[in-house]
Amino acid sequence: MLKTPLITALALGTATLATTGQAQAADLTISCGAVGAELTLCEEGVRTWEEKTGHEVDIVSTPNSSTERLSLYQQILSANSSDIDVMQIDVVWPGLLANHLLDLREALGDEAGKGHFPAIVENNTVDGRLVAMPWFTDAGVLYYRKDLLEKYGFEAPATWAELTEIAREIKAAEREAGNERMHGFVFQGRAYEGLTVNALEWVASHGGGTLVEPDGEISINNPRAAAALDLAASWVGDIAPDGVLNYTEEEARGVFQGGNAVFMRNWPYAWSLAQSEGSEVRDKVGVTQLPAGGDGGESRNAAGLGGWNLAVSRYSENPELAVDLVAFLTGHDEQKRRAIEASYNPTLEALYQDEEVLEAVPFFGELYDTFVNAVARPSAVTGDAYGRVSNAFFSASHDVLSGSRSGEQAVADLERELSRVKRRNW
Repeated sequence: MLKTPLITALALGTATLATTGQAQAADLTISCGAVGAELTLCEEGVRTWEEKTGHEVDIVSTPNSSTERLSLYQQILSANSSDIDVMQIDVVWPGLLANHLLDLREALGDEAGKGHFPAIVENNTVDGRLVAMPWFTDAGVLYYRKDLLEKYGFEAPATWAELTEIAREIKAAEREAGNERMHGFVFQGRAYEGLTVNALEWVASHGGGTLVEPDGEISINNPRAAAALDLAASWVGDIAPDGVLNYTEEEARGVFQGGNAVFMRNWPYAWSLAQSEGSEVRDKVGVTQLPAGGDGGESRNAAGLGGWNLAVSRYSENPELAVDLVAFLTGHDEQKRRAIEASYNPTLEALYQDEEVLEAVPFFGELYDTFVNAVARPSAVTGDAYGRVSNAFFSASHDVLSGSRSGEQAVADLERELSRVKRRNW
């Protein structure tokens, strides 16, 4: 297996992979992410398939930033390149990339999506075509230092206001005790797709809508959405470090896993890494649902829906093999292995009742409703315009976090910008 950074290959030209000696010998190429244990798990799954079939697969790693990864995929596919056979794609990309992807239901039969969460199968179906198989799902969760909360007499926070106060108090006490690196809360604050998810969680939890509603209505310009963004901005430089403005998932995990944060918003994958040998927080971590916005009737717990799928490029020179690899990697045994070894959420409903899975990741059972009722980004309703919608949202949210715009200004400006996009695109 040749492991090539995709960005390097593209810098050399899209023909690079096809002209390397190993790539010529390989039957397939798959792109895998490298957040947490993603790349290792992908390598292990691919290796098992290679041993089972006798075929060879080259693996290319992609940028951790999903925004950068999408841009690279679009570059490859728009060139009708056959360099990448199987692509790991985000839950919000099927509509954007569908024209370049094979119909997997046609290849695998009408039962291809059976047993997977119906909502994800529906998400991955564009104009009646199943363009991607569910691989793992995600929803945002709150990690907390259960040892520190117990030490200072706190329960896990029910609201964002409670989290703010608890984080502030414990941070101050720990710093006074000598830990000058302690922070209260870390999250994904960089201007990229991850901030779209974080900000959507804040806004939805306060009853501020979901940016663009399922009927296409732009709902972001309201006082509750503005207040949610202002609250998040108040964290920066207080309970969150200034550097959070450039954090993706891995930067946040690094701070938390190093023992230097009380709370962290992240995805379930971080659980197994926090419990790994050598982790500073091993056996000290609790996981619960993200806080509600407040005490009002519009307040609720809101976890952003994430997850990744596997798709086959229309331009693959070995489509049958590529489909077989996808079917294997998204099947029961691989999903169970990934859940147990690295706490990746299965898309197969039956695995949430599997005793071995629940022993390895207890909160899969406890937070099942969180996972199945997560808040989706408005990719379905905005279609091809979703990239522009998300970019506008995370840019406006980042401006509020950095102090260059107020929440009220940002949501008003955002409504105007999205209205212009809507007139042209949805």
